[in-house]
Amino acid sequence: MLHFATPLAFLLLIPWAVAAWRLHRAGRTGGVLFAPAARLPHKTAGWRVAVARLLPFIFLAGTLLLIIAAARPRTTLARQHRSTDAIAIEMVVDVSGSMEALDLSPDNDFSKTRLDVVKEMFATFVEARPDDLIGLVTFGGYASTRAPLTADHRALTHVLKGVEIPRAAINGNGQSVDQEETLTAIGDGLATGVARLTDAEPESRVVILLSDGESNAGIITPEQAAEAAAKMNIKVYTIGVGSNRRTPFKTRDMFGRERISYANATYDETQLKDIANQTGGRYFGVRDHAGLKEALAEIDKLEKTRIERQVYERYNEHFAALLLIGALLTASALTLNMQLTRRML
Repeated sequence: MLHFATPLAFLLLIPWAVAAWRLHRAGRTGGVLFAPAARLPHKTAGWRVAVARLLPFIFLAGTLLLIIAAARPRTTLARQHRSTDAIAIEMVVDVSGSMEALDLSPDNDFSKTRLDVVKEMFATFVEARPDDLIGLVTFGGYASTRAPLTADHRALTHVLKGVEIPRAAINGNGQSVDQEETLTAIGDGLATGVARLTDAEPESRVVILLSDGESNAGIITPEQAAEAAAKMNIKVYTIGVGSNRRTPFKTRDMFGRERISYANATYDETQLKDIANQTGGRYFGVRDHAGLKEALAEIDKLEKTRIERQVYERYNEHFAALLLIGALLTASALTLNMQLTRRML
């Protein structure tokens, strides 16, 4: 079926019609009364005059083809209607200062922060679920929607790569200098993720909540957010990262040299378990790189909802020929008219 990709281009027909009317008016010839018409020569107009009369119509035809080409006529080659098993997933990730800890680094080489590892794991998780709608919410002292529910996973992973812990959250001695960023508003983060799932098309809707701390900020408590999720039949899978033991952080000494120091970390595992239990989800306690990988592998087995999708994959564009012919006609009309009459149309 033929359709136009940019139908607004047809608005150019308005000035085109005005130009056609003006050319028609300019083409009218005048005359005078002359009684002895028999004395006039039989052939008063040569081939130049005949061609000049046709040039305005050639010009109009060329510009009309250019307008149609600008509207991009095309036909659909691959229009596919298919059923997919999909689920709506909202990833809610803690980005408070404690996510700078290095205890999730693979092989304990202290090369990556908790957030670095989480981003890599989540990117792999997203790539393995091409049919799902996935969104991203981050939270520290407040919650922020980084990406709405989308099937464009390339854009989502691009946003995910850009997620960082605010630089002001940790100073050179591993101490908090920005209280708002180091706080953890689990309730606000979960409530934001639940709100983003309200109008999702798939019936199966889940939140994957990852945090390494205890809720100590925000307007909404974790219990209130979990209650809202349960009422909306949204399961919350919680992933607890960390422990209550001393945890390594990357810092710099007074000479700017990088070094590893240890600091005490707080971790409320009970709270995350309660959220999962209240919503019918599941809690995963993660202590290392392998544990996070296993947790996401388990969540990957989530139930799905069959939805219908129309997929438009390829189009056959028809504007090129119209563009070429229109440009040739327009250029030819202008060029010939300049040669024959020494003026524009």
